[in-house]
Amino acid sequence: MQHVNSFRAFLRETVNLSKAKLDILDSRVESVYQALQDDAELGPLILGKEPQGSWAHHTIINPVGDKEFDADFMLHLTEVPEWADSPKTYIDKVYGALHRHSVYGKMPHTRKCRCVQLKYANSMHVDIVPHLFLADGREVIVNRDGNCWEETNPEGFTAWMREKDNIAEGNLRKVVRLMKFLRDHKGSFTGTRSIILTTLLGERVSQATALAHPGCYGNVPTALLTIVEDLDLWLQAHPDKPSIADPSGSGATFDHRWDQATYNYFRARIHTHAQEIRAAYDEQDPDRSVRLWRNLFGDSFPSLPGTSSSSTASKFAAATLLTTAARPGRAG
Repeated sequence: MQHVNSFRAFLRETVNLSKAKLDILDSRVESVYQALQDDAELGPLILGKEPQGSWAHHTIINPVGDKEFDADFMLHLTEVPEWADSPKTYIDKVYGALHRHSVYGKMPHTRKCRCVQLKYANSMHVDIVPHLFLADGREVIVNRDGNCWEETNPEGFTAWMREKDNIAEGNLRKVVRLMKFLRDHKGSFTGTRSIILTTLLGERVSQATALAHPGCYGNVPTALLTIVEDLDLWLQAHPDKPSIADPSGSGATFDHRWDQATYNYFRARIHTHAQEIRAAYDEQDPDRSVRLWRNLFGDSFPSLPGTSSSSTASKFAAATLLTTAARPGRAG
């Protein structure tokens, strides 16, 4: 059974980062940005800022226990011709601005490969990612370890995510959060980076699927079933680690962010989760269905009085029972 109300409560009360924490995050990023703007050396180079990653894509979730939640923001900077042969200088300059600040200089801050990280005492950190449009037309971030540029298109990725979420009737972002919850809170497919997980899930969403199987993205559990079964089908057809291209069209890939062993583990775990989701979804006894969903997501998955599902999702569930045998591995 679908237990749509239970999924709604589970996302709201357990999975999603709370509005209070999001407000704190927004306030702190604004304060850090103002401090960087006020720096005499770095300030004149700053052109603006924007959220990046799970914060920008609305897929950020609550961290496990006392672990930190984090957010990235891109710091748009002016190109300095004198630093052309040393891109890492931009990260060094951001670090220096924080280091000189009367407040942030006393807080833990460090240089990472692509950002400067600032840690707060109460379980959060902010990653500041220098971002530039170069004179030759490239849009780039810095790879400090290699002292080189990496081409990027964050607005393109955000637009791609929005398009895919619209096709999925607003449920793709929720499916991504649920799968990140499985990874982080249930210890499944550890090692798979969020950008890869988000890309692989989003790539499974298509207008052709939505048209061929009306209702297949109609609510959260139905979208979860459809997307994860389609991902499982795709993964089983690729025993060797495939190349994962940045869907924004930047020309970059995410291949360096995992290896064959991590991919093998991810592939096996998604295969198991697809079966678990199917069993919980198809189970017609309400109590047994809730137990199966809890076996997957844990005891924080609630059981609310009654169940709810849209008429389109109900029709899709009926069609699934008729077509699964003919099309194994697909959600109808």
